[in-house]
Formats: sequence, C-alpha cells, structure tokens
Amino acid sequence: MSYQIAIDGPAGAGKSTIAKKVAKIKEFIYVDTGAMYRAMAYFLLSSHVDPKDGKAVESACAGADITIQYRNGEQVVLLNGENVNGVIRTEEVGNMASITSQNHKVRERLTVLQKELAAKNNVVMDGRDIGTCVLPGADVKVYLTASARVRAQRRWDELTAKGVSCDIKQIEEDIVKRDQQDMNREIAPLKQAPDAVLIDSSSMTIGEVVQAILDLCK
Repeated sequence: MSYQIAIDGPAGAGKSTIAKKVAKIKEFIYVDTGAMYRAMAYFLLSSHVDPKDGKAVESACAGADITIQYRNGEQVVLLNGENVNGVIRTEEVGNMASITSQNHKVRERLTVLQKELAAKNNVVMDGRDIGTCVLPGADVKVYLTASARVRAQRRWDELTAKGVSCDIKQIEEDIVKRDQQDMNREIAPLKQAPDAVLIDSSSMTIGEVVQAILDLCK
C-alpha cells in the first residue's frame, strides 16, 4: 500500500513549496496537481478557446496529453511532449485554470492520472480537492492557508524576483476573486476535508510548516 499525504488550500498559500520539501524529506514523489491544471489552461489559451464556452473546453481538452516525469530530481510537466514548466506560472494562466478546472471533463481527465500516480507510489499531492475528492483516503490531510494579503505579498515577491513587473493590489484582488471561484464552483469546490488539519501559515516560516506536517506523519 502506498502512503499518501494530501495538502489542500487556496491560491498562493505555499502548497507547492511545502509539498516539495515534505516529499524530499520523506523521499516520496511530489505530484503538483495545480501544475497539471495550469498546463491544461495553457493549452486552452494557446488554442484560443473561450473559457466560458463549456462545450468548446470539453472538445479541446481531449487534445491535451499531460503527464509528469522526473528529470534529474525535478518534476517536469509535459504538455503533448513539451516541457511547459517555464510558461504555466503566469497570472493569466492561473486565472484561466481557475475557470477551466470547473469543467467536468477537464477534472475527470486529470483526476484519473492523479489517482494512478498515488496508487503506485508514496506521494505528497497538493491542490484544491485532494483530500475531499482525489485522495479521500489519504493517510495525512492538511488544509494550508494564509491571509489574502500575505499570499499576495508572497506572489509579488516571487514574480518581481524573476524580473516580472506587477501590481500587488491587482494580485491581491485576483487572489480574492480566485478564492471565491474555487470555493463556489459546482464541481469539487475548495473546502477543508472534515478530517484535515488546518494550518494557517500567515505568521509561520516554511520550515515551521514543513515540520508541522512531518509531525502529523509520525
């Protein structure tokens, strides 16, 4: 039996950063489900698909083959064979992913791959609905969050460090809007699983959050 750690939470809560560190320490495979949805969103954007046209999204998503591989210890997201790690972290792609991830066909397709990965490997998986839908039987479930202001500051720091010019107020507005979309979507809404442990990282260091999760695994 594989060991499964599920980390859910809103955009910008630091799920990916924390999950990667926990996975490295535990020597588990890290599955970034958000990156998979972003890859799908990037594909739909590149195909000029209207995200509000459900039928168009369902039809187009069939043309996206999204997989995860590890190369030299790094997770690589492949979209139709192409490494898209460098183009799926923009705000535009993130906003598109929040809309298109509500589509039943999109979620159905990606959830199957996520379940298969977790069934065959010890995993740390993060996203919006891991503990509630994808891995409801996970050994450890965490709901990781932080205030919208703190999350906006973290995203601003990340983007400006990469030389991207951005407006922190706009980032915070986008985060609040995305939270509402994720929490109120009809399919697999963002919510804390009844048996998940709540961790608010607003005033915690990365190391403190990692240790808190490792303690839950003991």
